Amino acid sequence: MNVGSIRFRLVVWYAGCLTLIFMILCALLFLNLRQFLERDLQLAELRRAHQVVNTLLARVPRISEDAVGPQVKDWYEPELNNRFIRILRANGTVIYESGPPQSGSFVPAQVPLPKNNGQTEFSEKLKVGNDKTLLIAGLYFPNKRNATYIIEFGELLDPVETMLDHVFLQLTLAFPLAIFIITAGGYWLVSRALRPVEQITSAAEQITQHNLGERLPVSQTGDELERLSLSLNHMITRLDDAFQQTNRFLADASHELRTPLTILCGELEELTNDARLDPKQRERTFSLMSEALRLSKIVEQLLMLSRLDAGEAIVEWRQFDLAELVRSTAEQMNLLAEDKNISIRGNASEAVLIEGDRSRLKQVLVNLLDNAIKYTPAKGSITWAVRRSDNRAVLEIADTGIGIPAEALPHIFERFYRVDKARSDGESIGLGLAIAKSILTAHGGEVEAESTPGKGTCFRIRLPILKPALPLAVKTAT
Repeated sequence: MNVGSIRFRLVVWYAGCLTLIFMILCALLFLNLRQFLERDLQLAELRRAHQVVNTLLARVPRISEDAVGPQVKDWYEPELNNRFIRILRANGTVIYESGPPQSGSFVPAQVPLPKNNGQTEFSEKLKVGNDKTLLIAGLYFPNKRNATYIIEFGELLDPVETMLDHVFLQLTLAFPLAIFIITAGGYWLVSRALRPVEQITSAAEQITQHNLGERLPVSQTGDELERLSLSLNHMITRLDDAFQQTNRFLADASHELRTPLTILCGELEELTNDARLDPKQRERTFSLMSEALRLSKIVEQLLMLSRLDAGEAIVEWRQFDLAELVRSTAEQMNLLAEDKNISIRGNASEAVLIEGDRSRLKQVLVNLLDNAIKYTPAKGSITWAVRRSDNRAVLEIADTGIGIPAEALPHIFERFYRVDKARSDGESIGLGLAIAKSILTAHGGEVEAESTPGKGTCFRIRLPILKPALPLAVKTAT
């Protein structure tokens, strides 16, 4: 997952907040449970102390103080229950004190006397031997003889600690599971919330200059995503209108320029053949005619690009063998290659059937082979190969020419782009590869280039295949 994506940040924020809340709730639960258990134990000890007061010490005027101790021991058996009980007067005289508990966890005689804080009831926690904690609760009781008694009941916090340890273990084991559920739930919620964004993104990536009539999906939710989709669709509509107007202007302008340029070229050609012109005038007239022809070529290519953008240039759609088309085109271009002592070789081990406009695709091949011949030094070589790969027809045309600089490679299919003067023959206007790419795009294909300066360039074309290829004998064209 991309750590910088909105999805990741939302999941982390969601999971982090819920994890923090879960930790706070667990801590509050643990602390409240501890307080509740200790308070419950304290109240239980106070109830026992009140029971001793109400049933024994309140009757001291009628019974002897010596009878209180045996009665308390008989009722509560502190030694067997690991409890601490002590009854004493306000002056510190001990009336009764329980013996050492059966567990031997503490020594009652070492428990300090309570501090008089002026309250009727009191409680405190004391650390005793073996890292034990003794919770003591007691009260002050003045009887009718003006004698004040202090009754203390104490009990170890072992049951409370055991319960808390059990709860802590459960929370510790449940914490990773809770984090996993929180994270998975957050991921699901975020993915569900961002699903319309993914649909919009996927639809937007499919929209090009050739299908500006398509629109992005609009989720009828009334939220920001719906408004975003509507705004983007309105923007695409405006772009479509502007693009159509530009294409119409380009097509109309190119069409209107064809006739006067044709007339101009014809007039200049007749003028160059006029015997009355001196050599200097004839040379200037010939230069003007060359520029007029070049301008006429630019207009023709611009008209073709506008028709390709409008989807009107691909008219003869039929099935044919791409390997056979490349082979025949390479044989025709071989005449130009022989003038520079360049060899053209290629092979196709199988027929690769595609569907499209054969003349337009041949135009692409002529353009690529012409460039390869033009920029390959004498005694160089050009190779081509046609094959099937992943249900696509693949054509590769490689040369041993001067190559293309790496910084120029991403721009070679742009209109009117030329690499540099060293690669320009003075006639190139930078529209050939742009036209080739537009033709391939209209056929649902794509083209890419790989090049190493000084070693050569390879153009790779991929087109939709019609059906599995038929096996053929290997053929080689030279």
